[in-house]
Amino acid sequence: MRSTALPIPAIPASSPVVSERGVTVRRVAGLEEYDECVAIQEEIWGVGFRQRVPSAMLMVSQRLSGVCAAAFGPEGRMLGFVFGITGLRDGVLAHWSDLLAVRHEAQGDHVGERLKQYQRELCLAVGVRTMYWTFDPLVSRNAHLNLMRLGARASEYVVNMYGTNTGSPLHGALETDRWIAAWDLTQPSRPGAAVASGAKGPFAVHPSADAALPEVTGRPDADSVCIAIPPDHEQLTLTQRAAWRSATRDALLHYLGHGYEVTRFQRAVADEPPFYELTRR
Repeated sequence: MRSTALPIPAIPASSPVVSERGVTVRRVAGLEEYDECVAIQEEIWGVGFRQRVPSAMLMVSQRLSGVCAAAFGPEGRMLGFVFGITGLRDGVLAHWSDLLAVRHEAQGDHVGERLKQYQRELCLAVGVRTMYWTFDPLVSRNAHLNLMRLGARASEYVVNMYGTNTGSPLHGALETDRWIAAWDLTQPSRPGAAVASGAKGPFAVHPSADAALPEVTGRPDADSVCIAIPPDHEQLTLTQRAAWRSATRDALLHYLGHGYEVTRFQRAVADEPPFYELTRR
């Protein structure tokens, strides 16, 4: 019987090198650089991180359909890297971006965004039209990057996706709820969407007076509702983070289940907290 499976093309070996403002982005090459990607994972998530991707997997993935690319500073130091694999999702060619890690010294310099854009170009070159990845709904900077700058969509909310024992101090024992982001690579990014403005709906979750704990304000029946998250969840205790996880999970699942979708994310502005805005379809 003749197979009708869609072939999965490999990323070309002659992938481009992109340099901008002293930062060079290119595919990782050589065992030493793959080992450096592992070192960065340990710096970000800790040496006990159980979901660390080893050098061998990073390397062999690029021989088939994966992407492992890194950003390098002017003196050649690796500032961060991105890793993902290409395959079929519901019979359609897609790319899953599994890791994006940027060293603390380079955070805030748009290194992660440059890596994602480079990954996008490599995927488009072989016919991939949609890229997926996950991010923590409580991390404001990631929500802003993924939804407002790159223009990805919060397509699915998954409860405790990676379990409560990842081995990373960054996660602790907190349940690892995640958004699955779906990025339409054929559409332009939205780098100008730094601060959204205009009318917004009522809050279903809002911070307490000291912003340490959430206050559930009900389930407003409105065409648009807002669900706040903490300005900096890493500064909270595990108990406080768990309270935020529970409150935002319940609210997001409620509205997603009633036909709403995330239409924007607003970073903290003045005395207003960061929040997701969900709109009724």
